[in-house]
Amino acid sequence: MEKVVIIGTGPAGLTAALYSARASLSPLVIEGMQPGGQLITTSDIENFPGFPSAVTGPELMDKMREQAARFGARYVADEVVSVDFTGKPHKITLSDGRIIEALTVIIATGASARYLGLESEKKLMGRGVSACATCDGSFYRNVPVAVVGGGDTAMEEAMYLSRLASRVTLIHRRQGFRASKIMAERVRTNSKIELILDTVIEEILDVSKNEVTGLRLKNVKTGVVSELNVTGVFMAIGHQPNTGPFKGQIEMDENGYIIAGNTRTNVTGVFAAGDCQDHIYRQAVTAAGTGCMAAIEATRYLESMGQ
Repeated sequence: MEKVVIIGTGPAGLTAALYSARASLSPLVIEGMQPGGQLITTSDIENFPGFPSAVTGPELMDKMREQAARFGARYVADEVVSVDFTGKPHKITLSDGRIIEALTVIIATGASARYLGLESEKKLMGRGVSACATCDGSFYRNVPVAVVGGGDTAMEEAMYLSRLASRVTLIHRRQGFRASKIMAERVRTNSKIELILDTVIEEILDVSKNEVTGLRLKNVKTGVVSELNVTGVFMAIGHQPNTGPFKGQIEMDENGYIIAGNTRTNVTGVFAAGDCQDHIYRQAVTAAGTGCMAAIEATRYLESMGQ
């Protein structure tokens, strides 16, 4: 029987591991398919406190993992396929068939950005392709960039980047936006943002530099193909919370994000931290903060049980 099982090893999961390990709870951490979460694909992180010269995503995750292990966190290289939160203890089934029983569970499985699915997009991830303007925008000061999408997130990304880049081109496959009228109007009236509508990206170009140099575009109505010179492209077509194994076992919103108050879910002894319950901020530092909160909440819950 485990006292604490943490599912996920991004900033939220590893911070929860650190705090619960320092509380002498010897947490078991299930790493998942992508240990380290989304930050593994991030080349340089300049906005995580304590790293004035920047740090790579893999390096930051390795340091956090090592720090938690130093205090007694244990790791399992597997993924969760299903859970049973209907009784006590909580049961977690792994892909190899093992069933782990736990008094408390911290879900920190994150969310995955949606991408176009182009091979060139995968190749240039972190080399001009991003899904977070707040994370990576500072790398594109005074150079042209593009944003893909038509919702509020795309509008927010374009507005944010307009303060940094020399030019922002917003590309959307339709003529109309899904975004709220006020957000769409702010973009339309921003002199640094250009709109290319009814258009999709056919290819992300790198011209042998192994970094983004432009986009090949196609107008979906006329079929006309053109090229756009940009140094970066930001995908703002949504995120998908990695909460599939927990459906039907825990309360979620219509988009699959876990509903949690101060990381506490509607199931006693189950907590949620990081991007799997946060669709607003989606930052490494905020994820780490909720990981700390979840570990403290789990510790207090166990203390109330006399554990």
